[in-house]
Amino acid sequence: MKSIIIKKIEKKVIVWFKNSNKYVVVEEITASIIEKLIIKVTIQKIAEDLEKELKISLKEAISFITDLEKQLVIPNITKPSKENSPVLSYKIPSTFAYEKHYLINSKNIKVVYSNEFELSLVHPKFAHLEIKKTSKVEFLFQVFNHKNNTFLILDGIFIGSWTLENIHYFEGKFSMKIIESIYQKSEEEWMGVFHASAINYKEDALLILGDSGNGKSTSLALLQAQGFHCIADDFVPVDTNHKIVAFPAGISIKPKAVDVLISDYPSLKMAAEYYYKRLNKTVRYLPPKNINYKKKFPCKALVFIKYDTSVELKVSKISNLEAFESLVPDSWISNVSENAASFLTWFSNLPCYQLTYSNNEMMYATIKSIFEEEL
Repeated sequence: MKSIIIKKIEKKVIVWFKNSNKYVVVEEITASIIEKLIIKVTIQKIAEDLEKELKISLKEAISFITDLEKQLVIPNITKPSKENSPVLSYKIPSTFAYEKHYLINSKNIKVVYSNEFELSLVHPKFAHLEIKKTSKVEFLFQVFNHKNNTFLILDGIFIGSWTLENIHYFEGKFSMKIIESIYQKSEEEWMGVFHASAINYKEDALLILGDSGNGKSTSLALLQAQGFHCIADDFVPVDTNHKIVAFPAGISIKPKAVDVLISDYPSLKMAAEYYYKRLNKTVRYLPPKNINYKKKFPCKALVFIKYDTSVELKVSKISNLEAFESLVPDSWISNVSENAASFLTWFSNLPCYQLTYSNNEMMYATIKSIFEEEL
């Protein structure tokens, strides 16, 4: 089992550390030193080689290697404590304030919530999948508060507990467990989950990325109205065969985008609004259309999208390293060595684009061109 993986991309090297599940972009010579430190080559020997290669003093070489080991290598090879281990004792409540049933990929999922706050963390995204109460329950999720911690229990098994400050980790874990349940795949069978949107055209998919406020979800909704299929918004699962699958949460639409989309989606006018204090944002949810859980799609490219009224259309290819440094920090990537290696291979072969626009028609045509490799 590899403790690190080294992958050259363009003029840099990406180093993955298994114990921390962290990816670091470094120079080639730095990656070589890290590799030698991992296999226990002495600092003295590494420094002697570095002295000759860089024509620096032995003292400078030793100082550089020592700092690298202390600041980068040791923190990332030290075994971390178990995330969200059950420190507190807990008792599952005998009654819950809310009970919801959802039908997702033909699976009946029951979720019970102890209070309105926990309901707000999950239900709005899946409200379009809610069904009437049924006795046929295949998966039971219990979400409750105990001593100011939010607990998640799935089919009687403790999944984790989170403080209010870490509640976004609960949201991610809940979504991951939904994915595992509806596709019957364990966490180890997923290469990663990316903070992006995904659209499908014919037999392929694109990952659409963008910083908050750049219009990513609005662009996704516009593309859906033009016949592209929304596969996922904000949470994109990719399996170990490099295939994107559907995640059926609603598309989050901010108030300023409602007027832009109302002609294509009249139901948005009366849709419920939800305010998320932690993110300081208000959203409505737009159900994705025609979700097909049986289809899996290879990823054609990554597109970083931005709406800018001063630019009619500007599209350019960007380096994979630039894309990598935006994609990885907000994503979950499997800590299984084979999956991490697979991710680096997959990513290094993806074309990456920056698309800035204000003309919707030109944006649609450009996205189609990327799918059809005509750009």
